[in-house]
Amino acid sequence: MSHPSGFAGTGLDSAWVKDLVARALAEDLGVPVSSPHAGHDVTGEATIPADQVDTADVVARSAGVLAGLPVALAVFLACCPHAEIALPRTDGDNVGRDDVVATITARTRGILAAERTALNLLCRASGIATLTRAWVGAVAGTGVQILDTRKTTPGLRALEKYAVRVGGGQNKRFGLYDVAMIKDNHVLAAGGVVPAMKLVRQRFPDVALQVEVTTVDMAREAVAAGAAFLLCDNMSPELLRDVVLAVGGKAELEATGGLTLERAREYADTGVDYLSVGALTHSAPILDLALDLRSS
Repeated sequence: MSHPSGFAGTGLDSAWVKDLVARALAEDLGVPVSSPHAGHDVTGEATIPADQVDTADVVARSAGVLAGLPVALAVFLACCPHAEIALPRTDGDNVGRDDVVATITARTRGILAAERTALNLLCRASGIATLTRAWVGAVAGTGVQILDTRKTTPGLRALEKYAVRVGGGQNKRFGLYDVAMIKDNHVLAAGGVVPAMKLVRQRFPDVALQVEVTTVDMAREAVAAGAAFLLCDNMSPELLRDVVLAVGGKAELEATGGLTLERAREYADTGVDYLSVGALTHSAPILDLALDLRSS
């Protein structure tokens, strides 16, 4: 297969991916940097003939969920425009140790110039998808959905939220612009939950509104004022059950703060609708993948 770098079905914008790839490669190749060798892989250019062509395999070194492959391939194609690429695996696949997930045939210099940047993005996204799938599995059968947060790596939010979707989770808000989330500092600044809600509705009546609560009384107050979505922050399972009873189905409920994978089921069984997990993007370990050049 040649040039399988389309982003249809991923939700990733091709222009954004192109910009990400350019920035990431510039970082590794030193463009722009005050160096006479900026833009060069000095090791590769010194040791590999310009016209040498080889085949390399991207191989899983550990088991997990693959994500970010189209972005990684865009890196290779930026360095090897005429590469021939075969994909025995695709995003969302469970991969095992030593599984080949992609094979690239191209000029060797280009393959090695792209290697680290491509793997950094692929390993990062796959780690997030792997952790997300573990959370989804932990609450399977409860009806609870796993949400991500805005605790993402600057510049990589779209990729990381895509990886959450690949792992079976759902994206919450993408930024400060698409959902109004009234939190403790907003309540303090506005003089209370209800005043804060009124101010948001006056200024942005068409924007979805969510309210953070920390007590049963706050939950009651917010729902009485018309809140349809409550973010229950740092509540114990016992307190969450009390909130569920107090709200009586009048608002969707999300539990967040201090959640662990080991206790995910316990929180899911309280009757909330969602668990939001910052760790999906801020603490996911990478999935170990490597590039192996085949012997000539």
